[in-house]
Amino acid sequence: MARKCTISGKGVLTGNNVSHANNKTRRRFLPNLQVATLYSETLGRGIQVRITPAALRTIEHKGGFDKYLAETAKTKLPTSELRAMKKQLEAKTAKAA
Repeated sequence: MARKCTISGKGVLTGNNVSHANNKTRRRFLPNLQVATLYSETLGRGIQVRITPAALRTIEHKGGFDKYLAETAKTKLPTSELRAMKKQLEAKTAKAA
């Protein structure tokens, strides 16, 4: 499984460890990934994702997972699973209205 956030797309960065003697060795900076289940009230189901706390705060700031998907452009969603959920959400809201 890739070390990448499902929502924001944040991934592994690389850099250097620098010793007191100024020796440089390569290292990896891993994202703080947490497993969370995001619930869609409109679709009536949840989706389990590996997400960074920053992306989770963004979703809460937008007003929930449904609003986040509705406001985010399809081209900005990193996975095909999220794009499919957005399409289902749009169809369900159009049907209800």
